[in-house]
Amino acid sequence: MEYSIVNTLWVLVAGFLVFFMNLGFAAVESGFARSKNAVNILSKNFIVFAVSSLGFMLLGWGLMQGGTNPFVGTENLWILGKTAEELNNTPYYLSGNGIPFWANFFWMLVFCGTAATIVSGAVAERIKYISFIVFSFILTLLIYPITGHWIWGGGWLSTLKVPFHDFAGSTAVHSVGGWAALTGAALLGPRIGKYGSDGKPKAIPGHNMSLAVIGLFILWLGWFGFNPGSTMSLDNPADVAHIVLTTNTSAIAAILTSTATSWLFIGKPDLGMTINGCLAGLVAVTAGCAYVTVAGSLIIGAIAGVVVVFAVLFFDKIKIDDPVGATSVHLVCGVLGTLLVGLFAKEGVTSYAQHSGIFYGGGAGLLVSQLIGTVSVAAFVLVTSTLVWIIIDKTLGLRVSPEEEIDGLDIGEHGNHAYPDFVIAPPVTSATAVAAPDEAAGDVPVAAEAPPEPKPSSKPGVKITKVEIICKDSKLEALKNALTEIGITGMTVTHVLGCGLQRGQPEYYRGVPVETNLLPKVQVEVVVSKIPVSKVIETAKKVLYTGHIGDGKIFVYDVENVIKVRTGEEGYDALQDVE
Repeated sequence: MEYSIVNTLWVLVAGFLVFFMNLGFAAVESGFARSKNAVNILSKNFIVFAVSSLGFMLLGWGLMQGGTNPFVGTENLWILGKTAEELNNTPYYLSGNGIPFWANFFWMLVFCGTAATIVSGAVAERIKYISFIVFSFILTLLIYPITGHWIWGGGWLSTLKVPFHDFAGSTAVHSVGGWAALTGAALLGPRIGKYGSDGKPKAIPGHNMSLAVIGLFILWLGWFGFNPGSTMSLDNPADVAHIVLTTNTSAIAAILTSTATSWLFIGKPDLGMTINGCLAGLVAVTAGCAYVTVAGSLIIGAIAGVVVVFAVLFFDKIKIDDPVGATSVHLVCGVLGTLLVGLFAKEGVTSYAQHSGIFYGGGAGLLVSQLIGTVSVAAFVLVTSTLVWIIIDKTLGLRVSPEEEIDGLDIGEHGNHAYPDFVIAPPVTSATAVAAPDEAAGDVPVAAEAPPEPKPSSKPGVKITKVEIICKDSKLEALKNALTEIGITGMTVTHVLGCGLQRGQPEYYRGVPVETNLLPKVQVEVVVSKIPVSKVIETAKKVLYTGHIGDGKIFVYDVENVIKVRTGEEGYDALQDVE
């Protein structure tokens, strides 16, 4: 056969963009999870693509694309035993665009990997690593390929009187991953601490929203390969351009409506909801990106942005604990977008649009086909994935121990931390103290082999006082400068948490209130003898006072003695910074 360099390059580049979405999923999921589980999340997103690649290569492609049987592929199941020439010449291989078989295979492979990755976020922070690996392998070996055959492999859904329409995979990829995620999250149960004794959900905030936003933009970029690349050809650039714009338009509409919805119903424009909203718009338009007008994509995205907010709140209410909102985004909006094709499809908007939906005079035929496809895929994936989860639970076990979950899966499953510099170090023992170098000493010369003898104060009986000031972080610089001006040359500053009458501003995470009875404060400690305590107190009061709750408190303590280690001076003399 004659190959098209342009079309082959287009499919490969689009496939690279879809592959790059693995990083986006990893960033979003780890950002929405707690820091103690970051290594586990990142590891799952690494391993899932390797596992799904192996499963799809061993058997998945054959079940999906192997022949014209209406329910499952039956020919060329073991493609690793075939040469490229044999595979390129199979009669059912879609080679009309001049794309070599392995380029086509890679394109289908990255879609398969996406379906498996969706599951990772919904079962995060409590699933055993090995159990997730096994489920991902079976999903991509058997479950995903069979429903994919129905839709894209010449199976029964593509041969209905009005064929089922799913251009880039709202159902074939996203809702398949979503249904599998839903069953996994339901069987695992919620994370420890997710629900109170009254049954109401508690917020478990993610540890890094910056990382989640970075992941969102990577996914958004990847979608410009996901949807336009499904043309598998650049023969008609107008089609590609149209799909690019419908994809982007749905995303921006969903961003605006999800932000507005969370603002109205939660009271604040929740960033987590906005992230989920953008993804919801992208998922919803994926089925119809080649069949709807740009105006239609605007409406689809707007609807998805509203729906995803209420979906997140709904799943929280029925105790389906999904840390990243995968079920709300990929399942709910995948189904929604598939059904909306039956309303908004318009014949002729691209060369792929052969039928119109209800709103463009096409009657109910397309909507009925969309319903049939959505329900049949849902039923198959719900039953098969539930069976797989149960078998894994009975053999390997699904959930980590409560102790491991509380400590974090990073240590329990992987033996390391994502942020080791922020982990409290173990106590220093005599052995480590001898071996550890004195990094803080710098270039200060050693004055003697042993500490100097004590030097009693030249002014015995002079009172020594410690003043402890608790204040807002925003006042620290002004307080430090004011104390320096009155002669305070040494102070200890500590960032602390405290609770009191101030209580703090209401805080929410994805619509659930966060308990904020501890507020960040600064604790400044000074010890004085020469400078009057009253002067220190008046200076601090002058700087900190606003007349509002939260101005801070000042505590005054008697100090028995002070010893300067370097010189051996004690009492009053130890507080005088004189060379």
